[in-house]
Amino acid sequence: MKSENELSYKDLKMSCDESLFDFDTTEELEDIHTGIGQERGIKALEFGLQVDVKGYNLYLEGPSGVGKTMYTKNYLDKLSSKQKVPNDWCYIYNFNNPNNPISVSLPAGQGKEFRDNMDGFIKEIKKDIKKTFNADDFEKEKTLIKQEFEEKRSALLDKLNQDALKYNFQVKASQNGIYMMPVIDGKAIEEAEFEKLDEAIKQEYEDKSSIVQEQIMAVISQIKEIERQSDKKISEWQSNIALLTVSAHINFLKGKYKRNKKINSFLNDVKQDVLKNVSYFLEEDKVPQNPNQPMNPANKKPDPSLNYRVNLFVDNSNLEGSPVIMDSNYSYHNIFGALEYENYYGALKTDFTMLKPGLLHQANGGYIIFQAKDLLSSPACYEALKKALRVKELGIESLPEQRSSMVMISLQPEPIPLDLKVILIGNARNLSDLIINGF
Repeated sequence: MKSENELSYKDLKMSCDESLFDFDTTEELEDIHTGIGQERGIKALEFGLQVDVKGYNLYLEGPSGVGKTMYTKNYLDKLSSKQKVPNDWCYIYNFNNPNNPISVSLPAGQGKEFRDNMDGFIKEIKKDIKKTFNADDFEKEKTLIKQEFEEKRSALLDKLNQDALKYNFQVKASQNGIYMMPVIDGKAIEEAEFEKLDEAIKQEYEDKSSIVQEQIMAVISQIKEIERQSDKKISEWQSNIALLTVSAHINFLKGKYKRNKKINSFLNDVKQDVLKNVSYFLEEDKVPQNPNQPMNPANKKPDPSLNYRVNLFVDNSNLEGSPVIMDSNYSYHNIFGALEYENYYGALKTDFTMLKPGLLHQANGGYIIFQAKDLLSSPACYEALKKALRVKELGIESLPEQRSSMVMISLQPEPIPLDLKVILIGNARNLSDLIINGF
């Protein structure tokens, strides 16, 4: 017998009349801009977002499913569109402390321009240096300097030979050095013939040989000195020629960024580094590589121009207003950025171009929304967020458990000033947990 309160399966099914809706998909609907049934909370949110004081952040508390997150996101999108676009951030090589990359702030859009300018500089300077040093005038001057060295060297050897003949020795120069030979009856003899001489004559020559050896050592020292002077003269000549080429490019760039002290200092360092490495740029395409022999990275000199690049760390060129960031990935590196490594012939390698931004870097100058529950599930992230907000700057560090003894080189990039508003969304229990954990 059927009970009075018994329901059939048909009674448990709820149907909706499609004629009630005047749209095909929810994508056609406008975002929520007014009321979610929490007018008091909405007014408090809007008031809190209008408080433009550093360190003033918000917590939205309420039951799940009432639309807190989407309303907040939509309201922030509307609010941020009327605000100033924050600056771009770049990292550049630190010539004084290579393990401490330098952070550079530029108006939005200029970061990309700076990066492209330096990429263009690298290509142009390599091409112009080769073009300059392949000119006939440079080769003629280089030949004259080398010829002057050879003349001085020959004069020293001639005088040495004359002095040695006074002690019956002849001096000869070879690729392996300078050696002397005994002279008997006006003829230089080999070691085998010398051994056949009487002991008295041999002893006489051996006594005089020490004097000649001292003369040889003195001449070798003089030859090395004039060789150093010759190399220095060629190097200075190269630098003077290269200086004209490099200065033209550097001065153009310094004119574009004359108000940025960090970039001007960087360009001065680049200029000096190019002059120091002129020989590398002239020879980099001439190094033969044996296809049958694997390349040993230890024998390969690193390209100096790699340090002239720019890491466009945060690019705000496409923003309209301040950023509003919300993400579901609460991993440490996704929030705080990371220093990446690559396997280079069995060794881990990194440089300043492998610094990657996190959500906080992208939200800097604007707003970031976190779900309190998800943030609390990662104590390391929560503690790091509190520290960043307290010191008002963002660095990039590896988690202790992610540091490896295999990583021989790590970087400590210059921190970036942090200026953003954090909005945490959760319920009453989450708020209690935050308070317990020192929110």
